[in-house]
Amino acid sequence: MNDVWVIAAFSTAFSRRPDDSIKDLARETYAGVLADTTLGDLKDIGTAWFGNCLMHTWGQPGIRGQVAFIDLVDEGLFPERVPITNVEGACATASMAFHGAVKDVRCGDADVSLAIGIEKIYRPGADKDPEARRIMFDSYYAGVDNSDLPRLFDEYERAATFAGCSFDRAEGHTIFMETYGIQAALHMKQYGTTQRQIAAAAAKSHNYAVHNPKAQYRFPMSVDEVLADRPISYPLTRAMCAPIGDGGAAAIVCSTDYLKSLPESVRARAVRVAATALSGGKYRSYEEKSLSHHAARMAYQRAGIAPHDVDVAEVHDATAFCEIYQVEMLGFTPEGTGGPFVEAGETGPDGSIPINTSGGLVSKGHPVGATGLSMIYELVTQLRGEAGERQVQDARVALAENGGGVIGLEEAACAVTILERP
Repeated sequence: MNDVWVIAAFSTAFSRRPDDSIKDLARETYAGVLADTTLGDLKDIGTAWFGNCLMHTWGQPGIRGQVAFIDLVDEGLFPERVPITNVEGACATASMAFHGAVKDVRCGDADVSLAIGIEKIYRPGADKDPEARRIMFDSYYAGVDNSDLPRLFDEYERAATFAGCSFDRAEGHTIFMETYGIQAALHMKQYGTTQRQIAAAAAKSHNYAVHNPKAQYRFPMSVDEVLADRPISYPLTRAMCAPIGDGGAAAIVCSTDYLKSLPESVRARAVRVAATALSGGKYRSYEEKSLSHHAARMAYQRAGIAPHDVDVAEVHDATAFCEIYQVEMLGFTPEGTGGPFVEAGETGPDGSIPINTSGGLVSKGHPVGATGLSMIYELVTQLRGEAGERQVQDARVALAENGGGVIGLEEAACAVTILERP
């Protein structure tokens, strides 16, 4: 099977972009990733994978990628007749698109493949217009089992009772922030994790984002400032939770033979895809390891490495608690010790495994269908040594963990990607 290389990666700035359409974001993202190849043009794209979750709320429920790209095809900017596969997997969507593009190249179906994720979540007037706000908040239910909500709600009620917290479905509360709040409270009960440790993860990520020009929030925060912010779902405050925003991200991958045909300037910046792995969620017990543990175990085996070989990582911190949990599931610290590990600075600039150098979802932002590829962009930037003030010294191996949707107390889908600088 072919080795696969990332020869271009790009992310737009993430923010609330009320004046930009899906087509505008697709154009900006594709132009950006094409420019990152430094080739000026690329006519050899054989397949494309388009990630998006919410175009149906804007009136386009089908052929999403084809619609987003048709103007680019008409103008000769994107090659004609390229098959575009539409992907939707809640917050893991963009990583699934990347996984598909990598598989196309790895199995020989294409020499070059594009993975792109675009999302427009923010609705103008949502702060004042009840209908716009309802549409925006209801869209999060696309990531749960709507055919059996009573089972999901019963699971959360039981877990909340056990953990000593609440499950609030009132207006203005999103199902995902409630889910993560309950998971955090469970971890606190089981292992003694503290709210201050969760705040330490959030503060670290906010401080990293100061140096990321693509981040939605670019202001420093102290642990005390995070704790003092508005409560969302105990133990989570607003500063511990990802904001609502829009954006796009993309990557172009190719085979080794195709890479050899490119100029040295392109080859020198290429990053090898050491492994990709996907896993699926289920209703798990409180003590059972999550699906991210299983995806990571597969990825490590395929890459031929161990957790201690990873130099930098991006993890899916839709809330800051997720960083504490994922450092355990990914094997960076023993189960139950994620809180002290993060509080001690091990995931910060001088730590043993810098995590979410982009600012993470809590600061960089979380346009659902674009998020996973924004992680790939950050890690490619790190492995190229192009991350500026947030650069991890001598980074050679990088890992991205991206979860999507929920089934009970874990995500419905998880993607783990390992990248390597040759």
